[in-house]
Amino acid sequence: MIKSLTPFTLAALLAVSSSLSAQESTTEQTEPTADQVLDLGQPVDDGTPKLGERYAKETHGDWDLACVKTEAETDPCSLLQILTDPEGNPMAEVSLFRIDQPGGQAVAGATIIVPLETLLPAALTISVDGAPGKRYNYSFCNPLGCIAQIGLTQADVDTFKAGGEATLSLRPAPAPDQLVEMKMSLKGFTAGFNVVDVVKQ
Repeated sequence: MIKSLTPFTLAALLAVSSSLSAQESTTEQTEPTADQVLDLGQPVDDGTPKLGERYAKETHGDWDLACVKTEAETDPCSLLQILTDPEGNPMAEVSLFRIDQPGGQAVAGATIIVPLETLLPAALTISVDGAPGKRYNYSFCNPLGCIAQIGLTQADVDTFKAGGEATLSLRPAPAPDQLVEMKMSLKGFTAGFNVVDVVKQ
């Protein structure tokens, strides 16, 4: 066994042994353990999401199929896109899912988070490819931002599928005369919508 060790390995073993011996002879009151001398290593992150973390399961164009790691056999997923300003800074988040409610108008729902200090009475407007849009009210605000929980009809979804780009418009409370517009790409929307989770009502 020893004959198979390289000179480098032998030198390393001797160095560790010498270190242990030296520290052991220094003082009898504070004898170091092997754990204190040897590097036990650190676990390498293999990229597996941890419980409660959000991760991208698939990508469809400019949309991510974002899921949350749970203890269940299947993780809940939604269609996600982060909207940015011209400098690339995150401005809003759109998270979308399908709805199964017999007889209901909404076939999909979305949670849209916009910055705090948004002028709430001005509501949120969504239009596609410059066509007249729809106005949606905000539901509440929390430390993450102000949230609009909206329902999409089949006509809305069809418009998204056929469109190229949507525009989300809001007004900031400190400057209500200004209109802030955020672009939402619809590239990959159809493919992503077809595989996103269905929430049954």
